[in-house]
Parts: sequence; structure tokens; C-alpha cells
Amino acid sequence: MSERTAHQKVALVTGANKGIGRGAAEQLAALGMTVLIGSRDPRRGEEAAAALRAAGGDVHAVTLDVTDEASVQEAAKQVEERFGHLDVLINNAGITGSGQVSPEDAYDQVPSSVELDMVRAVFETNVFGVVAVTNAMLLLLRRSPAPRIVNVSSHAASLTITADPDGPMAALLPSAAYSPSKTALNALTVQYANELRKDRILVNAVAPGFVDTDSNNHTGFLTVAQGAAVLVRLATLDADGPTAGFFGDEGPVPW
Repeated sequence: MSERTAHQKVALVTGANKGIGRGAAEQLAALGMTVLIGSRDPRRGEEAAAALRAAGGDVHAVTLDVTDEASVQEAAKQVEERFGHLDVLINNAGITGSGQVSPEDAYDQVPSSVELDMVRAVFETNVFGVVAVTNAMLLLLRRSPAPRIVNVSSHAASLTITADPDGPMAALLPSAAYSPSKTALNALTVQYANELRKDRILVNAVAPGFVDTDSNNHTGFLTVAQGAAVLVRLATLDADGPTAGFFGDEGPVPW
């Protein structure tokens, strides 16, 4: 392993060719990390990486489809061969299922009429994909002196918030796919954190907020940079930082 590789922090962000993932990649690169942009589409991933390199970042594209075991294992192999370790994993790749999460575009997720194939597809990416990628990268994370895992969740994952008929989520239609998948991701986050605590790997879930992205047809009121900031904050926690938590920009989010 080279001297540079031994000391250089390396971060992998899945689904990072656009949106919040790309914003997080940009901010991590600005902190001096080597950043790997995971993307299902090799061309889009390389375009995003090239743009961030042009801005001065040490950024590289990695083809990674979180729903394809062979793709996940190949990505882990590439990280192993090129860098030998991983310091930060941000599980950002996710889908809404209906394409949008705004009230007017979510009728196909109402529990009583949702198609099971949609639910399965959403869980395949938002939950099972996180298990696949995390497990594939654990060996590399254990070689880091300060490993961090950040799972990108949503305020819609909070059972406390969504159960309140007068709460901030009251305007959203009930969801049998996207919201439950993020709630499951939160539960998974706690289980990983409990297992990996002994290995000094801090694992947390993050709710970026209502960010202006494709998933809400660019109706969000937060910029990508604002949404990405909380991901980066949890990805760069000190050794005494929290684990098994759920956080937004405002602080802890209720389960």
C-alpha cells in the first residue's frame, strides 16, 4: 500500500452522480478526502466525477448498482485494489417508487391500493441495497482508524412525526413503499450500530430535509448543499460522536 493510500481518507457515496449524494461528494472532496462517486450509469458517474475534479477535488467514479450483487462486489474489489481501505460510507442511493414524494404525485403508494411490485422494488434499493453495500465494504471500513457509515433516511421515516394527525407530515398521503422503507432503514441503522460499536464504527441515519431535487420535482426549499451538510457532519464525527442515532439539520429526529 502506498504512503498516500495509508493516510488519505477515502469516502464512497452511493447514488452520487446527482442531487444530495453529489452535494455530499463535493463537500467531502473540499475537506480533502478522496471521494468515490457510486453510480448505476457509468457515463453519468464519470461526468459527475470529472466536474468535481475540475473544481479541484480528488474524485473518481465507481460503477455501482446497489440492487446487483455482482456490481456491489466488483465495486468493493475496485476500492480494495486501488485504495486498500475505506473511511466513510454514505448509503445515499434510493428511489421513491412513484418518482415523486409530493402529495399530488403519491396516490400510487396509498397502502390499500399500492402494487406489491412497487413496494418490493423500493425496499430492494432503499433497504436491501444498503445491506449489500455495507456488508461488502465492512472489511475495508475496519481498516480505517475512524470509520463512519451514514444512511440517508427521511423525516417521513419517523413514526412519531407521521403518526401525528396535526404534524408536519399530515399533508402527505399515506405511503406503503417509500416511507416504510426509510423506517426500515432506520431500524437497520440501529442494528448495525449495535453490532459495530465494538469496532469503533459509528453508524447513523440522516434526514436531509425537503431538498430541491428530482424526487420532488424541484419543489424543495433547501438547496442541495444545505441538505448534504448534515450527511457530511455525520460522516466526519469525532471518536466520541453518537452512533445508532437519527439526525436532521435541527438535531436528533424522533423515531
